[in-house]
Amino acid sequence: MTGFARRLAGKLLTGLVMVWVVVTFTFFLVHALPGKPGDVQYEQYIMSGMSSEQASAKVQQVYGFTSHAPLLSQYGGYLGRLAHGDLGQSISYTGVPVTHLIWSALPWTVIPVLSGLLVSFLFGVVAGIVAAVKRSSRWGGLLTVSGSLVAGVPAFVLALLLLVVFHTEWNLLPDAGTSDIQYNPGWNVPYIGSVVQHAVLPVCAYALLSYGGWLLAMKSSVVSVLGDDFILASELRGIAPVTRARYIGRNAILPLFTVLALSFGVMFAGSFFIEDTFDYPGLGDLLLKSIGTRDYPVMAGAFLLITVSIIVANILADLCYTLIDPRVRR
Repeated sequence: MTGFARRLAGKLLTGLVMVWVVVTFTFFLVHALPGKPGDVQYEQYIMSGMSSEQASAKVQQVYGFTSHAPLLSQYGGYLGRLAHGDLGQSISYTGVPVTHLIWSALPWTVIPVLSGLLVSFLFGVVAGIVAAVKRSSRWGGLLTVSGSLVAGVPAFVLALLLLVVFHTEWNLLPDAGTSDIQYNPGWNVPYIGSVVQHAVLPVCAYALLSYGGWLLAMKSSVVSVLGDDFILASELRGIAPVTRARYIGRNAILPLFTVLALSFGVMFAGSFFIEDTFDYPGLGDLLLKSIGTRDYPVMAGAFLLITVSIIVANILADLCYTLIDPRVRR
């Protein structure tokens, strides 16, 4: 087995242990809630006229365990169903599997988050380099101030500001939903154009949310690299400015790749405010609605997916860093 394969196997094993810890914590947290949701649901089924056997079977369908079984037995049953990809059934959407709800909401979170993150990374890194190189000039100061201002604005304020300017005041972009109802969903130009148009504001909100962080981090990293001995040596040896800029950029951007991978997981978890503002039916919106309706199976499934995304992002960051910087492999 090669060194990379050993590192990959070790990271995957660590990730599985972390997922198990989170799943176990979530299971016992749900059972620690006042009234125990499984017991409450069982009593509601009994009051609706079901027999005790029918109520237990229904609770088994919804939660993956029966409410009157010993706790360890419930835990074992929950893990067994989870291993087969069964997250139970939603309470709010009666009879609908949780996995169906999550997979339906997932694209509406992944695509805007990924697009916004990449756009903010590109613009933030370029602006950070300019701000560092021109830090004594007016432009360098303006870029630094813009990054500090944007980084300090909360997500919901940023989303509301975009909504007011581009929809209420200028009426350039739609304010809610994923597409116009007049178009049939599918691979046709009008529908895709409508989806893109509705995604502009959420993507801009995600991009602006992280733009300031990238700019300030890249500026700090470039300023640090500019003082290294190899940069001074390259200047003394008369190396071309383009080559020297490549040295600076390559060494300064290394720490940001790790943050980029981690940011995807973090923004994935922090999509609540933006999706709620633009009424975008993504995972954050689904989780907020499930909290409002006490839909515990959906809440547990959404938390599990967010946790897995952060762990996977962390593993990818570690692996990418060893590929980008050979010094880490030693």
